[in-house]
Amino acid sequence: MLIPSLGLRVGASMHTSLSPRLQKAVRLLHMSSLDFSQVVRGALDTNPFLELEEAALEEPLGAQKAGADDTAGAPELSPWGADTLARPRGEAMEGGFDTLAAPTTLADHLLGQLNVLPLDARDLAIAAGVAGSLDEDGWLRTDLGEIAASLGLQPLPDDQEMAIGLRRVQALEPAGVAARNLAECLLLQLPQLRPPGMQALVRVLLERHLERLAAHDYAGLARLLHVTREEVEAACAAIRRLDPHPGWRFGHTPVHYITPDVIVRRQRGQWTAVLNPAVVPRVRLNQAYADLFSRHRQPEHTELSAHLQEARWTVRNVEQRFSTILEVAQAILRRQQRFLSYGPIAMRPLALRDIADEVGVHESTVSRVTNNKFMATPCGVFELKYFFSRSLATASGGACSPTAIRELMQELIAAEPPGRPLSDVDIAQQLAQQGLRVARRTVTKYRQQLRIEPAQRRHP
Repeated sequence: MLIPSLGLRVGASMHTSLSPRLQKAVRLLHMSSLDFSQVVRGALDTNPFLELEEAALEEPLGAQKAGADDTAGAPELSPWGADTLARPRGEAMEGGFDTLAAPTTLADHLLGQLNVLPLDARDLAIAAGVAGSLDEDGWLRTDLGEIAASLGLQPLPDDQEMAIGLRRVQALEPAGVAARNLAECLLLQLPQLRPPGMQALVRVLLERHLERLAAHDYAGLARLLHVTREEVEAACAAIRRLDPHPGWRFGHTPVHYITPDVIVRRQRGQWTAVLNPAVVPRVRLNQAYADLFSRHRQPEHTELSAHLQEARWTVRNVEQRFSTILEVAQAILRRQQRFLSYGPIAMRPLALRDIADEVGVHESTVSRVTNNKFMATPCGVFELKYFFSRSLATASGGACSPTAIRELMQELIAAEPPGRPLSDVDIAQQLAQQGLRVARRTVTKYRQQLRIEPAQRRHP
């Protein structure tokens, strides 16, 4: 029987370890400019050695004062609003407060109309229960019996009472609410249809021939209803003016706008990138406090000493962060000049390693810099990651970007003959004729990314 023995072994090994401050710098570099601005604002509120710069920046960071600007006479460079850190602490907007209007929900809108109707408490509770059960489309997808059981009324509302409550809600604005299917939603809007003489034909189409209507069988409907094809098409055009989702007018999700970190300008015939001053925190070291502390430093002032070091590190981090973003953006522009002139179809393949070698940083740094950072170009606002893509070989031995292939696919589909949509196989063949060897399944994947329907659904 072997008896295990205990012992100590001493050996040397090397491994990479990030300091806490370096780990924090990596996290901050990965943040969006909005999140980074909030971190800096928090530092301003807690660190006495940090302060906001009072003077406004006259020129965007990274821009050259010398040389003529090809976009002279254009509006001011930063149309996205003032710097989020440029306003002094406690200063409100022009009206005195930073206020936002509270969105009105569909249920609130309907309840406001019900409250002015001459209803007793029981009828109002039933109608309000129906209004509160509508989904975001404005449709009623809940059974009336379930709504009645949830109201807590005694005696329990019967089917007739619930039906009356439903009709009361359906009579409210916007027209079409509380419908239980598409046909009912559109039929509730018929009184608003113009011209009124078309309402009879539209009612017949919605009540009896909705499936044929969805299949665009205009000729068959005209024969079946003994009307002309033009009358059927006019009725269909009137139906398209109706709203199948009346609830969408209320309670919309707030739109989140993107403030670009980098703005592209054309100078001396070349596209150049400059930092958007609206996203650069205007923070600096309070030199007066720093000098005062240095002259009267005491051993027990360790907390203030830590604040001073943190303030200096924050200022350097702001400068280094946006300097790196600008260098990466400029390196991308040097590789994608044709994209700015001709659009996505001229996009070149680009790898993180290419930019990392040019800027002199690690690939992971480029990955963090391009995450949640946006560039405003003449073609639109794009995340920096958008400009990176793998390389696809062409028949001539060159390389092509998937972004360019997707743009070319869009042009082919937009130019397809009426009534003869291109299948994925047809698109792959046409791409092959232009020297781009793309498999059919890859074409299908790109088409789905573009949110384009398959051939059999693109045209009736």
